[in-house]
Amino acid sequence: MAQQLSADQFLAVLKKAGVRVVEHGDWRTRNRNHKGPWGPVNGVMIHHTGPYATEAAMVELCRTGYTSLPGPLCHGVIDRTGTVHLVGYGRANHAGSGDGDVLEAVIAEKALPPDNEADTDGNPHFYGFECINTGGGQAWPQAQLDAMYKVSAALCQAHGWGARSVIGHKEWQPGKTDPAGISMDDFRTAVAKAINGGQPPNGTPPEDTPEYAPFPGADYFRPGRRSPLITAMGERLVAGGCGKYSEGPGPAWTDADRRSYAAWQRKLGYTGDDADGIPGPTSWAKLRVPTP
Repeated sequence: MAQQLSADQFLAVLKKAGVRVVEHGDWRTRNRNHKGPWGPVNGVMIHHTGPYATEAAMVELCRTGYTSLPGPLCHGVIDRTGTVHLVGYGRANHAGSGDGDVLEAVIAEKALPPDNEADTDGNPHFYGFECINTGGGQAWPQAQLDAMYKVSAALCQAHGWGARSVIGHKEWQPGKTDPAGISMDDFRTAVAKAINGGQPPNGTPPEDTPEYAPFPGADYFRPGRRSPLITAMGERLVAGGCGKYSEGPGPAWTDADRRSYAAWQRKLGYTGDDADGIPGPTSWAKLRVPTP
């Protein structure tokens, strides 16, 4: 079901999820529908707000926006007590341009490819929640995390979606980091448990264990190197449409790995010596190789 909920249905779904909801002004009709379509809706997107003076001021900013980006900037703001503040409904300026391949994966409920393009307007396609956090290492309170899981799960249930329909802004738009300090794979695991009637786990902590494998250094990638990390890298290159393998990928570093990685570098816009097929820290971070 991709037909978006009505505002009243949206409110009812959130209340049924057991979260505290506060309605702000004309939220039901506050939107950007005159600028483009609202729907079909295909998923839920989670953000962090960034630095804020007070929570009340941030809720109001998300409602009204600012000169270069008019509000609403989301549908709901989830504060640090777990209260959901409704500030708009309909098309909202929250997702922006992102990767169409990611949208296709969300619709198919498959593993997400790397977000390396900004070719698709996400504002029609996602319910958006801004979650109050500086994004600079600030801890996530348990009550806030629980509310984030619950609203995500409730909307998935209302549409018949699974947890793969929930993504972070950092998985949609290249260069974004929100929600910082949260592993979205762990987040989706919590949402899946909530969808299935289980209780969310004890929160999704800051990333004490990285969600993705850290860059091991350029010298790691040399003839004779064998590692599960190289297999994981190759699988991500294939998922990103850059695989140059006749068979594999496998654990041994080969010329096929190098050619595949060079294709990835070119896809990111690198040329010449910068697209030599040897991973660097920036291209590696964008590839999002899972820890094997």
